[in-house]
Amino acid sequence: MSSLFDDQAPRPLADRLRPQTLEDVIGQDHLLSEDGPLGRMVRSGGRLTSMILWGPPGCGKTTVARLLADKTDLYFEPLSAIFSGVADLKKVFKDAKSRHQAGQGTLLFIDEIHRFNRAQQDGFLPFVEDGTVVLVGATTENPSFELNAALMSRCRVMVLKRLSDEALEGLLSRAESEQKRKLPLNEDARAALRAMADGDGRYLLNMVEAVFELPDDPLLDTDGLLKVVQKRMPIYDKSQEGHYNLISAFQKSLRGSDADAALYWFARMLDGGEDPKYIARRLLITSVEDVGTADPNAMTQALQAWESYERLGSPQGEYALAQAVIYVATAPKSNASYTAYKAARDMARKTGSIMPPKHILNAPTKMMKDIGYGDGYQYDHDAEGGFSGQDFFPEETGRMEFYQPNDRGFERELAKRQAYWAKLRAEKKR
Repeated sequence: MSSLFDDQAPRPLADRLRPQTLEDVIGQDHLLSEDGPLGRMVRSGGRLTSMILWGPPGCGKTTVARLLADKTDLYFEPLSAIFSGVADLKKVFKDAKSRHQAGQGTLLFIDEIHRFNRAQQDGFLPFVEDGTVVLVGATTENPSFELNAALMSRCRVMVLKRLSDEALEGLLSRAESEQKRKLPLNEDARAALRAMADGDGRYLLNMVEAVFELPDDPLLDTDGLLKVVQKRMPIYDKSQEGHYNLISAFQKSLRGSDADAALYWFARMLDGGEDPKYIARRLLITSVEDVGTADPNAMTQALQAWESYERLGSPQGEYALAQAVIYVATAPKSNASYTAYKAARDMARKTGSIMPPKHILNAPTKMMKDIGYGDGYQYDHDAEGGFSGQDFFPEETGRMEFYQPNDRGFERELAKRQAYWAKLRAEKKR
């Protein structure tokens, strides 16, 4: 009969394969190599500075922090911002101060540090400044958005990368060495396993553990693998930086006339759970700001795709959006109307309440007629060629030019029209 004092249950594979030295860490050579900032810091024997480790899940933030403490002989004190409060922090700082007085430094590792509020973040400052603790915070969110300026000014930000395909293959090899057997996967399934991890080493090893429960024969193909493990959901928080990164990539691909890249980012956003109507709105914005009068039909295409999606829903409505993505991306580009509007608006703000010239004002009363409202107005349809050539700007400003069409797409035609009217206007003034 088993007892409460039996050996503990086997540790998860990810824990068993956790690196024991900084040299064993995979995928972060830009930080840990001899020329990397962390590599130089620990190899020179210098004092470890407080830092923020920013990177996606499963890239090794906790492992790096623990190994930094080992390498610099600091006491490793881990806390999670999700499960810790003010009382926990007070106890940690009290213990760290006692160790500091006894000549022992403390590396305080705060996982998910962005979850601490601003007041809690401010509470770190005096203990970081006087050397009581070396703070190492880990976060998956952009520190410049989530951490207050005072804390950021006292910490170096180290950016960890999602694990590359090569790094993930290295983890698979380590797992096979630890298990003393090969994964029962063919080459396609092995590649699919790495792709399903989406750069997350911990998730990869969790899937590997499930695969190792299978017999060595037969080797699984990709379809067989999918029956055993599930694909990792993409990192895409619609209220956080990932959302803005992908929509920025989408709009810049459209502006850059790269239909293939635009379709890729479009698919990435949909795969991450983005509202297709939000994407449709951004597509419409691009058709106005970046295509404009070079192809006025781009706006029509974007609007019709949006309406089609609202009528059809997913997935059929997504095809309409994809069609509009291709149209807007391949359309000739011009921001001339956007630039013209901004220039006109700037001038309108500068000129304030200047009156329009009296000849283009209506005169519904006798008094208004007596003071000159409407005097000299020429009805363009009655003028020769349907064009009077009158000046419609305020007398104080004189004529101004805002719209400068380029020679791309339909704007070539608009440039001809602008030149035509300018020529007639000049002739009328002779």
